[in-house]
Amino acid sequence: MFQYAEAHKTVKRQKEFTFTLPIGYRDEDGNLHREATLRKMTGREEEVLAEPMYANNGGKLVTQLLYNCLLRLGTLPNITREVVSNLYSPDRNFLLVKLRTITFGPELQANYTCSSCGTLNYVLEDLDSLPVKNWEDGEDVEIEVELEDGYEDKGVVHTHMVFRPPRGEDEEKIADIAKRNIVKGKNALLTRCLKKFGEMETYRFQGLGTIIFEELTLKDRRKIDESLEKNMPGIELSREIQCVGCGKTNRVDIDLENFLYPE
Repeated sequence: MFQYAEAHKTVKRQKEFTFTLPIGYRDEDGNLHREATLRKMTGREEEVLAEPMYANNGGKLVTQLLYNCLLRLGTLPNITREVVSNLYSPDRNFLLVKLRTITFGPELQANYTCSSCGTLNYVLEDLDSLPVKNWEDGEDVEIEVELEDGYEDKGVVHTHMVFRPPRGEDEEKIADIAKRNIVKGKNALLTRCLKKFGEMETYRFQGLGTIIFEELTLKDRRKIDESLEKNMPGIELSREIQCVGCGKTNRVDIDLENFLYPE
């Protein structure tokens, strides 16, 4: 009888998991909230993943998943969809990786196609080992880029750009554009995140919109990419993979829209 009772003792499972966001959410009063508590995904989230309305908008899909599973965020009294949409993308990506980890475990079988020879490379990823860069300054994140060729407007060449990280709402807004043309989607995203551009008035560069990025030289566009990748806080989602077919080293990213489906 004792052995039977011992074998059938109730095991208490951990239901809530708390993490520190790389950046954090600043509310309308200026308070920064960085402690986020998640629960595991359930059948409700499986329904969300299968919902056709999210098939073409990964931003909205991530917003809904996090809205469902985010139990607490700092001392906020209420977590709305608007709050989740306004989280910085690095924080959303961090939470998405953690959501996958607490639900299915840290191991992920990833497949990467070599850009040179087309060989499919199979890699077992350990999501818990991904490095995280935290923003410790306590100020809003600003990433500066100094262009080489710059952009000429009314006879003045502007070379100094300041970006903020994208937010969930930015991802949602540009999703349709990115589906049709990934470069146009990137231009639209950069336009939304541009905070300062040389001595140009804000209304001016906002009015020009994507035209600025369409007319930048490819060298300057590369400078923007490199600066954002190097200085953006958050979880490191890209890595170098050596192809087993041809030996070429490829820079690849984890696909956050598809990795929630375990094989």
